[in-house]
Amino acid sequence: MDSSLNIIDVAQVTPSNSDSAESLTLPLTFFDLIYFKLRAVERVIFYRLTDATRPFFDSVIEPLDLKPSIVYSQNDAVSFTVAETNAEFSRLSGNKQFPSTELYPLVPELLSSDNSASVVSFQMEKRQPCFSNLGHTHVKHQDSSLPQDLIPNYNRTVIKSPTDSENKVLDEWHSLAKMLAGGKEPENPKSLKLKPSFEIGPDVVRYTLELTREDIQTLRERLKREFSSSSPSPSKDLRLSTFVIVYSYALVCLIRARGGEPNRPVGYAFSVDCRSLINPPTPSYFGNCISGCLRMMLKAKTFMGEEGLLAAAKMVSDSIEEWDESLAWKISDFLAFATLPPGTQIILASGSTRFGVYGLDFGWGRPDKVVIVSISQGNGISMADSRDQNGGVEIGFSLKKQEMDTLIDLLQYDLKN
Repeated sequence: MDSSLNIIDVAQVTPSNSDSAESLTLPLTFFDLIYFKLRAVERVIFYRLTDATRPFFDSVIEPLDLKPSIVYSQNDAVSFTVAETNAEFSRLSGNKQFPSTELYPLVPELLSSDNSASVVSFQMEKRQPCFSNLGHTHVKHQDSSLPQDLIPNYNRTVIKSPTDSENKVLDEWHSLAKMLAGGKEPENPKSLKLKPSFEIGPDVVRYTLELTREDIQTLRERLKREFSSSSPSPSKDLRLSTFVIVYSYALVCLIRARGGEPNRPVGYAFSVDCRSLINPPTPSYFGNCISGCLRMMLKAKTFMGEEGLLAAAKMVSDSIEEWDESLAWKISDFLAFATLPPGTQIILASGSTRFGVYGLDFGWGRPDKVVIVSISQGNGISMADSRDQNGGVEIGFSLKKQEMDTLIDLLQYDLKN
């Protein structure tokens, strides 16, 4: 189905105290520098509003007052686009397959240039009687009634990275830019301009798998049996958290669905919350404090056999057990990613089962569906807690149609056997 988007208004939302001549500069921390040139996470949030008439839309939705407080210079503003769409709400917010390209009109443009880059942009679309809302930001709200240990800490000076580590991260970005320029010095090594998104073909489709609490427990019991049989006297325990089980399950099914040469290179990567790893721990810090946990140059055959799920769970479990402060301050090797052998399948995880995205109630009730659009570019999956809050998990996939059909068969088969 072809869908269209009619832009109603594009507003530049400034802070409420627009007369202030004050500027605010927040220096980028070590963790910010690692991610500041990577593609932004794009998330679409669908709400079903049965009483959403056009007058309601004009009077309630358009005047929303959004006040991000990350970086502000005089006359700065956040782009807020209001639009109408004829996209099919039920299909885009459902779990069945649909073309990934149908989500892209719902994504706002994140402006960037050599000298500056927007941190956040918003877009609100109306399809009567439904709304689709997209945005990426952190909303600052402090409730003085909260216990002290739950009040967000906005003090960025608590991030005390090792000496000269921030310069080393910038050197890594420079080396990557130089390599991509054919070994020559880039024209503007300090450019903040983001790379354009990869175009995806019409044969790429989205699919959401819902694993119930019972499904996850079934997989957990299976892994316990296999682990006990393979290691009668194990030297270490197997961590079987919901994340380890679900991520390992998705990873194995994706590698099997791709098929191909058993010795082809594969790997995995996911984000780690480092607030408890750094010294001193900062559990209430409100800001970017994540690092990457990854293993590359593995072989597909490790995961394609009958013990593939157990092999994946062991690796992911071991990766988590090895976390310490050194992981937090590890400088990403961007060149290693850029020079991976062609066709390397790296399973990247976006989102988390602990974000509580279905609790995003802006007065419109709970979302019908939350979708991470940015996984459409390759081997990424998205993870979120289940909408019905019963302990289940939603996994989002984006693959070519033929590969997706194979994946769905594998996902269903492994749950029944």
